[in-house]
Amino acid sequence: MAFVIFVLQLVIYILLLPMYLLNFLGLWNWICKQWFPFFLSRFTVTYNQQMASKKRELFSNLQEFAGPSGKLSLLELGCGTGANFKFYPPECRVTCIDPNPNFEKYLIKSIAENRHLQFERFVVGVGENMHQVADGSMDVVVCTLVLCSVKSQEQILHEVRRVLRPGGAFYFMEHVAAEHSTWNYFWQQVLDPSWHLVFDGCSLTRESWKTLEQAGFSKLRLQHLQAPLSWVLVRPHIYGFAVK
Repeated sequence: MAFVIFVLQLVIYILLLPMYLLNFLGLWNWICKQWFPFFLSRFTVTYNQQMASKKRELFSNLQEFAGPSGKLSLLELGCGTGANFKFYPPECRVTCIDPNPNFEKYLIKSIAENRHLQFERFVVGVGENMHQVADGSMDVVVCTLVLCSVKSQEQILHEVRRVLRPGGAFYFMEHVAAEHSTWNYFWQQVLDPSWHLVFDGCSLTRESWKTLEQAGFSKLRLQHLQAPLSWVLVRPHIYGFAVK
């Protein structure tokens, strides 16, 4: 089976050779940073339509983690286009961090469409080093469709725990690897190298639940889900929240 996967990966590599050449020349990353926000602005509309009920369920108890003022201080990690904004409670104070500055214009549009929120700032940075965010300063950190593409999940979660106040919560919704005995997992393995290149570092085969289980949170509520999505490869999902 491993040989079959290798052969199929080689075929796809040949088909995408111009893209790999651009990557070799150091040009693909710049192109990807430009087009990916545009793609994500379209994709998240469909994703939100198909996952609306699950997102409402996931974020239904956000307000329970608000501080003494009653206002929720929330950091969205890998905020993208601001697709989660409409699910946040009124007067929520939102800080966003993303390594791609080209998302900012899409964020501005989302902020204008979600006047119930209090937008604090947009930080250009990576989740593995959120030095711009003070220790214990956040009630909640949110991360959706991000752990699939970060360089170090372990370092991300270490930083999440640092910026959360004691008793604060980390909310997540992520696509993950399918069960190993399935055809879906077979095709995830075949397509993963090319998928990683085309979709700005995204991986199809990460078992992110294992990292969350070992991250040292005091409580973890995690569910597996076959998401009702058009794209079969990303239907395996996990979602839930963890308390510091």
